[in-house]
Amino acid sequence: MSSHDDLGDRLAIPELLDQAAGQLHEAIALRRTLHRWPEVGNELPTTRHEVLQALDGLPLDITLHESTSGIAALLCGARPGPTILLRGDMDALPMPEDTGLDYSSQITNQMHACGHDTHTAMLVGAAKLLSDRAGDLAGRVLFMFQPGEEGHHGARHMLDEGLLDVPALADGTASPVTGAFALHITSSLPSGWLSCRGGPAMASADTLLVEVTGRGGHASEPHRALDPIPIACEIVQALQLMVTRSIDVFDPSVVTVARISAGTTDNVIPERAEIEGTIRAVSESTRAKVHAGVSRVAEGIAAAHGASATVTIDAGYPVTVNDEQFAAHALDLARAVAGEREVVELPHPIMGAEDFSYVLQRVPGAMMFLGGTQAGKDPSKAPPNHSNRVQFDEQAMVRGIAAYSAVALDALAP
Repeated sequence: MSSHDDLGDRLAIPELLDQAAGQLHEAIALRRTLHRWPEVGNELPTTRHEVLQALDGLPLDITLHESTSGIAALLCGARPGPTILLRGDMDALPMPEDTGLDYSSQITNQMHACGHDTHTAMLVGAAKLLSDRAGDLAGRVLFMFQPGEEGHHGARHMLDEGLLDVPALADGTASPVTGAFALHITSSLPSGWLSCRGGPAMASADTLLVEVTGRGGHASEPHRALDPIPIACEIVQALQLMVTRSIDVFDPSVVTVARISAGTTDNVIPERAEIEGTIRAVSESTRAKVHAGVSRVAEGIAAAHGASATVTIDAGYPVTVNDEQFAAHALDLARAVAGEREVVELPHPIMGAEDFSYVLQRVPGAMMFLGGTQAGKDPSKAPPNHSNRVQFDEQAMVRGIAAYSAVALDALAP
């Protein structure tokens, strides 16, 4: 018998899937409410209200975070033991929606285009399912409803506010957080498929700004000025060369310049030009190497032309690193839930970034991807996450609720 067959028998996976399916109707209703009324950033009053309404009546010890709209909900099992953290992010993106769905966003230029509405609904579904099965738990489940994932460091704020400082049990027994698990829906996998990997799973994300300063002048007399625009263009090209020639392809980095800004009209050479972009890496060593390389290249090229360059790198999310052992076991649980054929070991890291990385720096755990491509659609051609037209198959939430629940039930088995 394989390890996932054994897990399936021990956790009664068919029954678990039936229980998850029983949560689907309410999960869809909550998801669609959140989708209609998306909120951006760390302050999500409507979202918090809807989540608290959905959790009302469950045997949870709820803490409302003060620095953000974060919610920490603690479920105690029938016997003492450690605590497992399950996370769902709640925030949307500042962008328009063009899906044409009946429950499309009612807020101008705000959309749940990354599926966080499904994450929240699935985590509520798991909270309900696990509350019904609290008698099967030797320990506690900490449900982390997190705002501000889309660039606002919501996880870090919740950690700073003491998320992991769970109190001892009533008898004084310690119950530390020993593992953490998160799901992220994606339109790049068929609906209900699950994918994970040990080690680096998602990249770091840093913001790059280069300000090139020359001398302004008349566009007809460039020899009397020091034009920063061609210098900026040379820097952009050199940054691409720097990455391809100095960074190991098996420990990769991406440097993308997304904005160049200079000048005000056609007959004026400006004094300054700006270059803005993003730096991604899947190891902290490569991240540091690229930071140093960007500064060296930009400052050196500017100096070679008699100009100057100021490089500012705003450090964003760190690399999301899944614990090898936790991720391998999570894949076995996924196979028990979804079957061998519909589980894929992620072959390489994704260059997107995640602030669940802050949690994984403190607690061994893993982020797993849940396929959400609508039936009949080719995942390679479906609008991707962050598209104004992305849609997710709500039926996939059954397996999401089951996966969240299976991780907790397995980790806290008596």
